[in-house]
Amino acid sequence: LPILRATCCEMESVDFIVKPAKEFTRDSIRLIKRCTKPDRNEFGKIAFATSVGFAIMGFIGFFVKLIFIPINNIIVGLN
Repeated sequence: LPILRATCCEMESVDFIVKPAKEFTRDSIRLIKRCTKPDRNEFGKIAFATSVGFAIMGFIGFFVKLIFIPINNIIVGLN
């Protein structure tokens, strides 16, 4: 039976894959340990900010559509 020996290049290629995976796992575990569930007040602030953002984006979309409908009718009406 031949003895399996890893060459230097093979070990470097394994380290190329294993080292980033270990760092990612370590960083992910650190992140999960630091995360906390938001309390009621913080959740309310986040929900309110998200709702305001949705409303603002909705109004912007509405006004853009409101402006471009007549412009589109003018362009199409010329043909």
